[in-house]
Amino acid sequence: MGVEIERKFLVDHKKWGMVDKPAGTHYRQGYILSNGQHTVRVRVSDKQAYLNLKSKVSQISRKEYEYEIPLEDGSEILDFFTKNGTEKIRYCIPFDGKVWEVDEFLGDNAGLIVAEIELEIEEEQFKLPEWITTEVTDDNRYANSSLAMHPFCKW
Repeated sequence: MGVEIERKFLVDHKKWGMVDKPAGTHYRQGYILSNGQHTVRVRVSDKQAYLNLKSKVSQISRKEYEYEIPLEDGSEILDFFTKNGTEKIRYCIPFDGKVWEVDEFLGDNAGLIVAEIELEIEEEQFKLPEWITTEVTDDNRYANSSLAMHPFCKW
């Protein structure tokens, strides 16, 4: 069993636009189960697909299981077993010994940019890049599973 410890932040669009970033990865993801405590998600890029299960432990920690599955299976699961989902471009940005995953959302969540950082322990200290603004870890509206059901454009 793995444990994911993660904090989320909003991103300053103007400063983010000036960041020299690598190519991003386009993801589509959909939820088979999402009830606030547990999620079962399928995520598909143009090269890989994953089945992911999470169970909430605290506001920033979750039990997490992730398995690579055949790309064709992932696409079919998205099409036939999920009702709600999100689409985004993800950038992985190294900063001060950590990797920030920055998601530029598309579709009904267009205009939203969220950065996540995974930590070793909940109390871990880290530096913020200049393009980070407000922490939204405690705001469940920014959870991907929540954005799938209640998109940013309808807030």
